[in-house]
Amino acid sequence: MTQMLPEPANVDAPAPADERDTVGVSQGRLVLRRFLANKVAVVSGILFILLAIFSVSAIGVGPIPGWWKYDYTTLNPQSNGGAPSLSVVPFVIGDHPFGQDRIGIDYFAMTMRGIQNSILVMLIISIVGTTVGTVIGALAGYYRGWVDSVLMRITDVFIVIPIIVIGAVVGRATGGLGVIPLAFFLAMVSWTTIARLVRAEFLSLREREFVEAARVAGASDARIIFKHILPNAVGVVIVAATLLAAAAILLETALSYLQLGVRPPDVSLGLIISDNQSAFSTRPWLFWWPAGFIVLLAVLVNFVGDGLRDAFDPRQKRFSLRRTKEQAASATSAPASTQARVHPETPSS
Repeated sequence: MTQMLPEPANVDAPAPADERDTVGVSQGRLVLRRFLANKVAVVSGILFILLAIFSVSAIGVGPIPGWWKYDYTTLNPQSNGGAPSLSVVPFVIGDHPFGQDRIGIDYFAMTMRGIQNSILVMLIISIVGTTVGTVIGALAGYYRGWVDSVLMRITDVFIVIPIIVIGAVVGRATGGLGVIPLAFFLAMVSWTTIARLVRAEFLSLREREFVEAARVAGASDARIIFKHILPNAVGVVIVAATLLAAAAILLETALSYLQLGVRPPDVSLGLIISDNQSAFSTRPWLFWWPAGFIVLLAVLVNFVGDGLRDAFDPRQKRFSLRRTKEQAASATSAPASTQARVHPETPSS
């Protein structure tokens, strides 16, 4: 009886496409490549940047004027009963495309100012809150012991109190100071989730071999934390910061709606809705624009956060029915000789 052995593997065969694409590529390039492959996240990021640029260029910022002829504080004569002059068919912009409020202020300028403030609060809260949470989580996870106990008990105190309650107290005390002080104080109570995530990551990474090697080499604790461990936890930090940014938009909107956030004469999207809530049934366009942009900003930032999460963690792969069908079709249509080499039969002599 003669037994046919399977053909030996061809050691000179080229590597699979996925392996060839990742040879010699840094981690940063791999993350960027995965993020760019997520079309929804890329489009969301582009739309968010364009919306920020549009709002700033329309009404300007500080002493720099914009291209729009009205501002968000000047009273104007009522035109067309304050209804929006924007028309899609035929396409017409008019003097007040978003309409006017009950006292004649241009609603387009107010909405653009509200978008600016929402984005500004989002950036300050995400940057400051991420920095504070990362430092606290890194110290707790690296030193453990009494340092971990003290820092985590402080974190627990902030966690058990609803963020909207803390934000209301902070907004009541600092809302009249302006948008920037309000955002800074809100950031000081928004770091708890990031601190816990970073702590868990540091507890895992501090036991790795490269950390032990750094200790043996005489590196200081600060160098080990910020030069060796933190770069390996940057994925968790960036994803958490993006999700915090989306939550910051909704937090500022809720506080302003309750008259505890941005105060007049400044403008916020939540404040616009709050000031015009009595006219919901008679002038609904006073809700369309601010509510639409609140939802749009939050959704865009969430989509970017999902894309960053998938990019930093390749295990977070989305199920694709089309890809699954293509793989199944390619497997069934493989040549018979290829299938014979993969699954060799043992004929009898």
